Amino acid sequence: MSSLTGIGGRLAVRLQSLTRPQVIVLIVVLAVVAGIWTAAATGHQGLAVSLVAVLLLGVLLGILHLSRWMGGLHRANQAAHRDLRVVVEQMQRRVVATVEKERVTAGDRHQELTRTITRGLRQNGHGNDLLLRAQSREIEAMFQLFAEFTPRAPMPSSGDFALNPTDLLELLHIVRLRRPQLVVELGSGTSTVWLAYALEKSGGRLISLDHDEDYAGKTREMLDAHGLSAVAEVRTAPLTELVADGKTYRWYDVEKLADVRDIDLLLIDGPPASTGPDARYPAMHALESRLAPVATVVLDDANRPDEQDAVRRWVENVAGLTAEPHLLGRHAVLSYSRSGATASVPA
Repeated sequence: MSSLTGIGGRLAVRLQSLTRPQVIVLIVVLAVVAGIWTAAATGHQGLAVSLVAVLLLGVLLGILHLSRWMGGLHRANQAAHRDLRVVVEQMQRRVVATVEKERVTAGDRHQELTRTITRGLRQNGHGNDLLLRAQSREIEAMFQLFAEFTPRAPMPSSGDFALNPTDLLELLHIVRLRRPQLVVELGSGTSTVWLAYALEKSGGRLISLDHDEDYAGKTREMLDAHGLSAVAEVRTAPLTELVADGKTYRWYDVEKLADVRDIDLLLIDGPPASTGPDARYPAMHALESRLAPVATVVLDDANRPDEQDAVRRWVENVAGLTAEPHLLGRHAVLSYSRSGATASVPA
């Protein structure tokens, strides 16, 4: 009894899940079966046979419809399978192409990185070699400087913004050979002390200009410590506007040199480049008339573009000014001879 109840429950669930067309078909089938049973029971054999034929025809049509529906479903599945295969193949091709592209790109990047590292190592090695050579030159120049002079107090450091030992060595070599009576220095500092020692030996004197009062004061203190104040003086000359070749520059106040004439050696080591472009170009415009008939001009930092351009323009525009070869350092040496003067410059 319980099994029949379970079967009936499952059958009721299935009947509830039928769609409307399925319910109609089921009702029609039940009606035909009921008609067959009634016709057979009442002795209407012909009607029963006819209803059986109708039922069989319905079953056959149902089978044909089911077969057609299943065939359409199969074709749809095949089409979906083909579409899916096409999509998968396209994705595979794209993935393979992307992977290949990344592989090639990664290979190129690896090669470029390898070349860059190799080039960097070579340049670094070359740079280190140049640095070691430069340090050796500076050390050798420093030994020669201290062999020539015995300071009476600790010497200020060289390099950075001050003249390098190699520049100082050639500058003092020029002083020793040409024995200038008056040296004017634009920009005070370490070179002021060294020049003062050299001029103390040769009998000359030094006037140094500086636009910074604090820096000028420190240089005066160094000169006092070395006992060189009688040989060298530092004048504070603030930067003012000066017109040269139709252009306005910020340069030293020329009035601070109003009493100066016959400069035998002019050392141009200022103003600093931070004060403006072509900061040192006005020097010859402002001081040419104050040079001795035969004089020497030394320009520091001549390895920089602004200073190189200044030397070129001076030589082109200042009569009697010619560039000399120099031995060491990063400066430029120029000889000046006013028209009619006889130059006597040691080699």
